[in-house]
Amino acid sequence: MVSVPVAQPRQDPASSTKVSWGAVAWFGALLILCYAPILYRMGVQWATDGDMGHGFFVPVVAGFIVWQRRAALLSTPRRPNGWGLFLVIFAACEATVATLGAELFTARLAFVIALFGVILYLGGKQWIKILLFPLLLLLFMIPIPQILYARLTMSLQMLASRLGELLIGWMGIPVFRTGNLLELPSQTLDIADACSGIRSLLSLGFLSLVYAYFTDKRPWMRWALLIATIPIAIGANGIRVAVTGLLSEINTELAHGTYHEMEGYLVFVIALAALIGTHKLISFAVKKYKKAQESK
Repeated sequence: MVSVPVAQPRQDPASSTKVSWGAVAWFGALLILCYAPILYRMGVQWATDGDMGHGFFVPVVAGFIVWQRRAALLSTPRRPNGWGLFLVIFAACEATVATLGAELFTARLAFVIALFGVILYLGGKQWIKILLFPLLLLLFMIPIPQILYARLTMSLQMLASRLGELLIGWMGIPVFRTGNLLELPSQTLDIADACSGIRSLLSLGFLSLVYAYFTDKRPWMRWALLIATIPIAIGANGIRVAVTGLLSEINTELAHGTYHEMEGYLVFVIALAALIGTHKLISFAVKKYKKAQESK
């Protein structure tokens, strides 16, 4: 009886499941070293800008998600892609030009682009696919451009003022609005930039994606909840303005200082509860729709 050798499956010479940790450490160290001044200034803004307090949590959460996906990374064949180096070089040029032009958003965005490039170069498109969500999540750590921030803040101020005027009127309290000023019997409320709701919108947007990732396996739900944070944040901020107006009629001290800050935290918790409720409502509606389709 003649034994016939079994042909082994051919391996792609350009791919391997073995991770070159030396290359990972080398590129990681270079990335941090080259972008250290940009990352440092961004960290300072997280610490000093109340609207960006969530920035500290973004890389931590993104890193935890990457750690959760480590098994998928280690079992996925590496197919290094040369376009990754192009992205790294492009990001370096972008960061240089942005730094010379004092354009902070573009310089910070260059770090995320460079990180995309390093992962693409070391692991290929499949690694990018596995890590796409945590990589996109990193965008929430970058403060939005100042021009866009100013326009958003102004629009949100007007919305909060109008909604606050409506709710205060429903409470039976006389109110007259002039722009972002609410004239009440006891005092005038100024809906300042800090009360525009931009802080709640940014933080709630980040939390919506994280919450959906850990509680729901459907990727589309993340983006559905992200969109839902817009009306939720606007509505919650309008309620905050109305509550401030009501409390100021009881005691003017309640509209300022620590009491006002506590109102903000309480309303944010309410907004977070509304987000969770929206998730439950969407899931219930989808389930009912599927049952209706199956019964036809």
